[in-house]
Amino acid sequence: MSERTEFEWPTLALIVLCHGLWALATGWIAAWSLPLALVLTALTITLHSSLQHEVLHGHPFRRRLLNEALVFLPIGLVFPYGRFRDLHLAHHHDESLTDPYDDPESNYLDPAVWNRLAAPVRWLLRLNNTLAGRMLLGPAISVVALLRGDLRLILAGDRAVARDWLLHGLGLVPVLWWIALSPVPFWLYLLAAYAGFSILKIRTFLEHRAHRLARGRTVIVEGGWILPFLFLNNNLHVVHHSRPRLAWYRLPAYYRSRREEFLRRNEGYRYASYGEIFRRHLFRAKDPVPHPLWPDPQDGAVPDR
Repeated sequence: MSERTEFEWPTLALIVLCHGLWALATGWIAAWSLPLALVLTALTITLHSSLQHEVLHGHPFRRRLLNEALVFLPIGLVFPYGRFRDLHLAHHHDESLTDPYDDPESNYLDPAVWNRLAAPVRWLLRLNNTLAGRMLLGPAISVVALLRGDLRLILAGDRAVARDWLLHGLGLVPVLWWIALSPVPFWLYLLAAYAGFSILKIRTFLEHRAHRLARGRTVIVEGGWILPFLFLNNNLHVVHHSRPRLAWYRLPAYYRSRREEFLRRNEGYRYASYGEIFRRHLFRAKDPVPHPLWPDPQDGAVPDR
């Protein structure tokens, strides 16, 4: 199967639909029902982030600037597209998956760092390793970590990071202008943006695990249709990591045709559905925060770094 065609109508159509639904939810629907507007706006923000993920992998056109222009508006408010793009592409170095230093999307910490944290911070991060905690606290923790890290880079003279934040600020102008003119109170829109990010945390919660083999670190979540659609089939995450330029609407068929191969490849790291994940991990951590395969100085081992 070819990884992509010259032009991908389903992706472009979904981008148009997503922006149209966002405008409808924050406009006419908000004037009629703010609770419904809240729900639809949050879901639209989740889908928009998934579309940004699709775009950074080279869809729907072959021209990067054209693709990025389609999803440039930061309707989720807090995450510059350029930073998302660069950090996520760095995450796709599979040999570094879950590495506390080299994987920018890892939730694991070096045990040496963990040992130095204050008790309240440890408690917060343990709570963040349950699904309920990840949904409630994860967006705030991610934003704070991003702001702290990027401010450090900007102050150190990183012009690329400064540029991405400047472009993000420019993109916020029409978004905030639209919200100011809409029937949606700004506090309600902030809540919708947080909720949209929270839904995304369901997908990223256990996408990767600590495993001695790089190929065994990436999950498959098989069932469902609402969340897989919002995530653009990235529940089939090991398929995405093996074929990152394969369009979202082709992933399910590709997985079905090679299901046993993928399950062997990822050492059986599989969940039947997101319902299973909620049942098993809503209030129970899936992993420790300190990387379980990382050398711990308290045990007398020294990381090779």
